[in-house]
Amino acid sequence: MLDFCDFPSSEKALRFFEEFSKIPRGSGNTKAIADYLVSFANTRGLEVIRDESDNVIIRKPATAGYENRPGVIFQGHTDIVALKTPDCPIDMAKEGLELYRDGDFLRARGTTLGADDGVAMAYALAVLDSSDLEHPEFEAVFTSDEEIGLLGATALDASALRGRMLINIDSDEEGIFTAGCAGGARVDISLPIKGKTHIGQIYTLTIGGLLGGHSGIEIDKNRANSIKVAAEILSKLEGVKLGKVTAGSADNAIPSDAIVKFTSASSIFEISAAINDVKEALPEGEGDAKFNIDMHISSAKLMDKEQSANIISLIKEMPNGVTRMSEDIEGLVETSLNMGIIKLDDKSAEITISVRSAKGEEKAKILAKINEIACSHGASVSVRGEYPAWEYRKESHLRDVMCRVYRDMYAKDAKVVTIHAGLECGIFSDKMEGLDCVSIGPDNRDIHTPDERLSLSSFDRVYGYLINVLKNL
Repeated sequence: MLDFCDFPSSEKALRFFEEFSKIPRGSGNTKAIADYLVSFANTRGLEVIRDESDNVIIRKPATAGYENRPGVIFQGHTDIVALKTPDCPIDMAKEGLELYRDGDFLRARGTTLGADDGVAMAYALAVLDSSDLEHPEFEAVFTSDEEIGLLGATALDASALRGRMLINIDSDEEGIFTAGCAGGARVDISLPIKGKTHIGQIYTLTIGGLLGGHSGIEIDKNRANSIKVAAEILSKLEGVKLGKVTAGSADNAIPSDAIVKFTSASSIFEISAAINDVKEALPEGEGDAKFNIDMHISSAKLMDKEQSANIISLIKEMPNGVTRMSEDIEGLVETSLNMGIIKLDDKSAEITISVRSAKGEEKAKILAKINEIACSHGASVSVRGEYPAWEYRKESHLRDVMCRVYRDMYAKDAKVVTIHAGLECGIFSDKMEGLDCVSIGPDNRDIHTPDERLSLSSFDRVYGYLINVLKNL
């Protein structure tokens, strides 16, 4: 017989979310949020561990009657994908988010909301702060720099953890329990460039308003990639000389914007025609995409036509999107890659690609293909942030309890899935023998974009659900 408490309010968790949203916490900028978590623990007399990577572990003793039950871990990451709209004045490296409510949704004005993965922090802090909730020994693990390669989880000394049941709160659809995920890696491509000063007519191509999205979740939805789109336009022009190019700011986000400075032997009419041709060929659903071409007289450093053609060719030849679907699970992406960032100036072209695969041999194949194409264009390749796949566990006490609690509370079954997106569960499972993991979360839409929005009703329900899971483990 399951033991239920009344559906507890998530008001405290939401207050914590609003409080720490005032702290900048983009990837690579996690010191301040780690300081906040350590202060939170010290103020409440809780055991806390912080490492050099800004990972934080906070431990709370079991409540009365739960001392002999196995401990449980809530786990999430502190960093966010810090993206904003072109007209947003917020400096996300120094300023917090401006939250507002839009009906049932919580949003941030002009920026990503950070519910990925602020939800995990908010839930864990509410449990740690509670005096009236029942639970076994409770450990909250807050990892850093998940969004740029699961770096914090990789660096964490997991031997400090006592629990062997881990609930990762980094999924974005209520009622979906994730029990396995793909592994992956980041690939950096670098090509040296020699720019020369050009004085005269310069074109600026601006692409904006593409749908973008999370490269592990929306990669199979045929969304346009602004880097590939820009290369397609440029390939239709004559005598292109590239200047500064910027697109994308996170390798695991499908880039939705790009700015390209260039000269061309093609006329403005031919350039406009090329833009229209590419715009008309965009995938269905990209109707809000905006293309603008400006011409002005100025001075800029440009590479020559041969270098420019080489880079355009490299981008066009590089595979992007889904390369293989799973043969075992219908509709599941097995292998994909996302060209997420390009930065080009008068000294170098730097491209970053996120690779994902549920199978190690397929990941190796796509990494070899990237290397082959890059090297054929004179570029160097380095691989970083490799992480293992999280294999589905056939027998799981944690999953069984979570499914039973869900069924009794919601009067329907949860859906148990494996996914293509990378989760830190793979790293923790690799480090901690016998670890039992499940990943869940409330409804959160358009993550990794400034349109990210969290359903407040779902946030409330999932919090109440998790409290009852803790009571029944």
